[in-house]
Amino acid sequence: MNGIILQNLDAYEIQQYQQNRYPCFFVDIIEEAVPGKSARGYKNFTFNEWFFPAHFTDEPNVPGFIQIETLTQVFLMTFLTLPENKGKKTDFISIKNARFRKKIVPGNRLDIEASLDSFRHGLARGHAEGYVNGEPACSLELEVAVPDVMTKFIPRSGGVIPPYKFIVESGLSVGVLVAGKEIRYAA
Repeated sequence: MNGIILQNLDAYEIQQYQQNRYPCFFVDIIEEAVPGKSARGYKNFTFNEWFFPAHFTDEPNVPGFIQIETLTQVFLMTFLTLPENKGKKTDFISIKNARFRKKIVPGNRLDIEASLDSFRHGLARGHAEGYVNGEPACSLELEVAVPDVMTKFIPRSGGVIPPYKFIVESGLSVGVLVAGKEIRYAA
């Protein structure tokens, strides 16, 4: 984006770029987003989070799926801050090498650094790391699709997009079925 760096985006501003909303919105501030490259942000986990009473009463800690979602939401800001992607829906394609190194408890601030390794034809690949007090807490590699962008690359018949639907396996979109032909995302 020609050297533009977004700084100190609050929850309202973040939601202009991505479609996550309460109770599944897990980023307090994006400290810095370099569109098409990286993002840095954080989440303060307070004792009154909706999931702590159930996970667990005697030893509350942040569930792994929420850590994954929090890392992902900062990662989304690496490519949804590109003007052509602003506000678009996203779908998980894959999560690899998820690591949980430190228990995150009420009162902890999770600092997140995310990097975009590639973005091509609506498929974003990258990684994110989370830290508590400067110590590694969690990390993952991920692939995320932007369906509105991907559909632009579906082969057209006579200038018309043929009927299509996303192929979903184990809850993840893995490709597109176009006029009876499977087009799978590259791994």
